[in-house]
Amino acid sequence: MKSPFHFQSGALFAATCVLFIAAPLTLLIAQEESVNPGINEKFLDPELKVSEWLARFEVESREVFHEKDAILKACGIQPGMTVADVGAGTGLYTRLFSNATGEDGWVYAVEINARFLEHIQARAKEEGQHNITTVLCPQDSVTLAPDSVDVAFVCDVYHHFEFPASTMKSLFRALKPGGTVVVVDFERIEGVSSDWILNHVRAGKEVFKSEIESVGLEFVEEVKVDGLKENYFLRFKKPE
Repeated sequence: MKSPFHFQSGALFAATCVLFIAAPLTLLIAQEESVNPGINEKFLDPELKVSEWLARFEVESREVFHEKDAILKACGIQPGMTVADVGAGTGLYTRLFSNATGEDGWVYAVEINARFLEHIQARAKEEGQHNITTVLCPQDSVTLAPDSVDVAFVCDVYHHFEFPASTMKSLFRALKPGGTVVVVDFERIEGVSSDWILNHVRAGKEVFKSEIESVGLEFVEEVKVDGLKENYFLRFKKPE
C-alpha cells in the first residue's frame, strides 16, 4: 500500500519501492553538462520562502493558473491513474490531479526544493487529499520507479532542466508503456515573445520537442488549449 505524504530524500531512495537510482544513470548524469548553469539557483535555496512563490505562481495574471481547468481537461486524467507532477512548485496542479485521479489513483509531486514539498504535504493534509507522495529529487533525475507513471506533467518547467537528457531519460523509464508526457512551456519567438521570455527561456518549441524525442518519446500532438497565448501544450508518448 502506498503511503500518503511520504517525504522521499537522500538514503531513503534506496530503501523505498517508489524510487530508484541506477548506477548507469549516475554515470550518464556525471557526463552531461548543464545547458543553463544557475537557472535554478533561486529554487535550490534551502531558505526558500514558499509565500513569495505562491504570490507568483497562484495568481490570475499567470496564464497557466488562469487556464488551469482547460489545461487539466486537455491532460486527459482519468480516475485510477498515476500522475507525476514534475517541478510541482506550490502544488497547484498536484492538488488538481489528486482530485482527478480519485481514491484509486496516485500523484507524485516531484521537486528539487524541500520547502515546496513541505507546503504540498501541509495543503494535502488540510484538504484531505491522501493520494499524494512528495518526492525530493536532484536536478538530473525524477527518481521514480520504472514503469510506474501513466502521465507525467511538466508545466513551465522544462526550460528549467539543467540536464534535460538525463532528466528526460529518467522520466522515460518511469513511464508505463504507452504512458504520456505533457509539456507546457513558453513560446519563444524572436520579435514576438516578451523580452523576459527571450532572456529566460533558452530555446523555442522545436528545439525542446527535438530534445524530448531524442530520449525515445514519440510526439503525439500539439493541443490548442483555449486561453493559452504565451504557452504551448505538447503531448508525447512512450512506445507500447
